[in-house]
Amino acid sequence: MSERVERTRNTGEPALELRGVHAAYGGIEVLHGIDLAVPEGAVVALLGANGAGKSTAVKVAAGLLAPTAGSVRVAGHDVTGAAAHDLARIGVCTIPEGRGVFPNLTVRENLWMATQVAAVTSGLGAVEATAFERFPQLGERRAQLAGTLSGGEQQMLALARALVTDPAVLLLDELSMGLAPIVVQRLYEIVAQVAREGISILVVEQFAQAVLGIADRAAIMVNGEITRAGTPSELGSELSSAYLGG
Repeated sequence: MSERVERTRNTGEPALELRGVHAAYGGIEVLHGIDLAVPEGAVVALLGANGAGKSTAVKVAAGLLAPTAGSVRVAGHDVTGAAAHDLARIGVCTIPEGRGVFPNLTVRENLWMATQVAAVTSGLGAVEATAFERFPQLGERRAQLAGTLSGGEQQMLALARALVTDPAVLLLDELSMGLAPIVVQRLYEIVAQVAREGISILVVEQFAQAVLGIADRAAIMVNGEITRAGTPSELGSELSSAYLGG
């Protein structure tokens, strides 16, 4: 990273900020100078149709794709070009599209892996107790292979693994994909609770109604550009456009 970044909150700066970010795959530019900020303790929804560039924005924020121009800042510090593992050490945690659990490990082993990566000081027993209190279903399946869980349970495990690391910023990419509405509702109830605990959250969603009930701010992305941003009430009818699934 360009400078040493302490893992702190309450800095007065956005927890995460993309400034004038361009990004490309090969010679094809996908992001065209986007500006996006996630205030501390807020839930920000990044909305748009498939192919709009939402997941690319998450990859840049997570350190999985270096921007071709612009900057990435965490708590006011320039971390442009930092690798994903470096950002993880300062509290930027990502749940990618497709859950991202280890399918051949049990629920308990998945949680244990998270404690090793994040150098969590709490013992595994304390970590499990906290995770299973939040997700009782996982406690009932603690010895079960993650790959045999339902889609909703895998997403719960992905969230539990992320929260084990005590992140400052949580990046969620298509949390609702392929899940039943009742499961999605439960997951977003947990996301809202996590935000109240002080974690700043960027949620990428194709379907606006899945996240707008808990979002403090929203941004609409079209063809690699953010066309509007504001509170859900400020954006009004634009958020019920057909391409957002409203």
